[in-house]
Amino acid sequence: MSLQFLITAFVVVIAPGTGVIYTLAIGLGQGRRASAWAALGCTLGIVPHLLAATLGLAALLHTSALLFQVVKFAGVAYLLWLAWQALKSDGALAVRPDRRADNGLVIARRGALINILNPKLSIFFLALLPPFLSGNPGTATAEMLGLGAVFMALTLAVFVLYGAFASAARDRFLASERAMRWLNRGFAAIFAALGARLALEKAA
Repeated sequence: MSLQFLITAFVVVIAPGTGVIYTLAIGLGQGRRASAWAALGCTLGIVPHLLAATLGLAALLHTSALLFQVVKFAGVAYLLWLAWQALKSDGALAVRPDRRADNGLVIARRGALINILNPKLSIFFLALLPPFLSGNPGTATAEMLGLGAVFMALTLAVFVLYGAFASAARDRFLASERAMRWLNRGFAAIFAALGARLALEKAA
């Protein structure tokens, strides 16, 4: 494993994406422990795509327009649902002072689905990992899985830090009804925009 891969993976992980937004929303709305569950779920959601890239299934997704569209629009629907959950006063992502944290497994499952229902992630791993392999066909699978495991570890660590940062700022936002209202609207708008962007994605 090269330093170049670590730097590349770190840059990719810290870039704000759907998983980061979800973890921040959970951290602000439900606290540090809940945000750690969100980070874990988003990380586990990478596993199917890593396996798909390693086993060559990503190429099938890349070439099958129907399969790509099915997964993509399931992801779009899910992101729009998350947008609605941010707007609802009793929604899964609503930020409010009397909010009790959801069950950790439920939070993790929602986070996992964010990545599982993103078909571009398999294709992303298919493009990201091979350039960092040794070139030995006999060890290619093990190397892909090893690099993927490092990427997942970085994802978990960075997302946990994002969640901790959000939960540390939680009390400040909860003290202002106006801030909470704009936070909820902001998260809803971001998830809706991410859903719209995913709807425009193409397999190639």
